[in-house]
Amino acid sequence: MTKPSAADSDGRHYVGHRERLRERFLRAGGDALADYELLELVLFRAIPRRDVKPLAKDLLARFGSFAEVVSARPERLKEVAGLGEAAIAELKIVAEAAKRFAKVRMDKRPSLGSFSAVLDYCRTAMAFLDREQFRILFLDKKNGLIADEVQGTGTVDHAPVYPREIMRRALELNATALILVHNHPSGEPSPSGADIDLTQQIVALGRSLNIAVHDHLIIGRQGFASFKGLRLI
Repeated sequence: MTKPSAADSDGRHYVGHRERLRERFLRAGGDALADYELLELVLFRAIPRRDVKPLAKDLLARFGSFAEVVSARPERLKEVAGLGEAAIAELKIVAEAAKRFAKVRMDKRPSLGSFSAVLDYCRTAMAFLDREQFRILFLDKKNGLIADEVQGTGTVDHAPVYPREIMRRALELNATALILVHNHPSGEPSPSGADIDLTQQIVALGRSLNIAVHDHLIIGRQGFASFKGLRLI
């Protein structure tokens, strides 16, 4: 008869599970793992002495997907029983790492001529937020990225945005062009009447200051909308 390991004999069956899961990840890559298994890997370091599979599944049941879990606001994550500060920090590190990885693709290019790089970054940063956020990409005369700044964060369907403040900041940065970006937490990216009116105000004010608005992107879970593509700019 095989003698039980120390891990098995004291009830710590998760020790072997952790080793096997890490090995499978390293051998086959992330695509071989389900969302809850990838969450387990993230939680291992923060919760070293507990089976975290039930917690990973609870997180998915509440938020919906791996991306939505790591993108969730810390105050919402704190509502989940068994998820402490250290584990929340690990989840937010993953979210920030993904955002910075996507931004590198954008920053390393000589200009923002690659629409796919801009879109990938914006979707990584904003698609799974549960509050509306309005950000501006400030560009130089060669369409190089000067700054990426959040101008407003609001409720589930509104973020306060002031066209004059946007243009004041553009002048401070010596920007000659902008890309406007905001998300729709509902998931549906179609522009509303208010979105169109606001964009027209910003475009008109920018025109008077020789600052172009190249596009306004609306990011949703189900896709995106481009004002330029829709011929609204």
